Amino acid sequence: MLALWSVAILLTLAFLVWQKMSGPTYPVRAVLQLEGVRIPVELVRSGVIDQDLPVKVEVIGAGKAGKDVSGRVVWRRYPTDDPWQTLPLEFKDGFLTGGLPPQPMAGKLEYRLEVTVGQSTGVVPGDGHAVARFKGSVPGLVLIFHVTFLVLGFLFSTAAGLEGLTKGPGLRTYSRLALGFLVVGGLMLGPIVQKYAFDAFWTGWPFGQDWTDNKLAVGALLWLVAVWRTREAAPGRPRGRWYAVLAMVVIFVIFAIPHSIHGSTYDYATGEHIQRM
Repeated sequence: MLALWSVAILLTLAFLVWQKMSGPTYPVRAVLQLEGVRIPVELVRSGVIDQDLPVKVEVIGAGKAGKDVSGRVVWRRYPTDDPWQTLPLEFKDGFLTGGLPPQPMAGKLEYRLEVTVGQSTGVVPGDGHAVARFKGSVPGLVLIFHVTFLVLGFLFSTAAGLEGLTKGPGLRTYSRLALGFLVVGGLMLGPIVQKYAFDAFWTGWPFGQDWTDNKLAVGALLWLVAVWRTREAAPGRPRGRWYAVLAMVVIFVIFAIPHSIHGSTYDYATGEHIQRM
């Protein structure tokens, strides 16, 4: 029992880290070294519709080095052919700061940062641009329950699948808990979060191609089948165990797909929301 739960918890934590770091809203991070000055950069890729997108860069040691420091952001709406605009950054107290204008729900901006110290200039990202998507504010309590229930769904999905592999006594119970948490966290609270963020309850099939909505629906459906097949499972009689194993593997695949891929994007030409990588 201890070994099973240790493996389940470790896998859950690993997939949580992967989901956080692999998604399109994870910040772009880099470190510039310009004329002896170290500049750690973090470009955010998720904004709120009623706030400027913050740009803040600490230029460590610039004052002591006696170097002139300046910075700017080159940006435009995405995906458009708008002309590029330039936002000069203010240098004060060791920081370059500025803000890009807020956009509609699911609106996006692409931008890059240019920092100059003395006669040297560094650019982040070095190849292309960071893309930031804007969303409405989601109540903290709703978001907490949404994420918590999804994490518990993944945890019990893993535990149920491992019980199926080892013919453990918790197969039936864990399968039901996995389904329950995935349904509540993903299919009930998920649409509420999306309504606050992008003014749409559901953008998956048949109304759209949002991968997040679709993959959660597939995962919940497979666990529904697994729960049905394991309904007569009992200690020493692990009926339907391979359905639980299959559902666990599919959940692994689903969580391996970066979050928010092929999500809602505001089309500036039509004013509609489309699905775009």
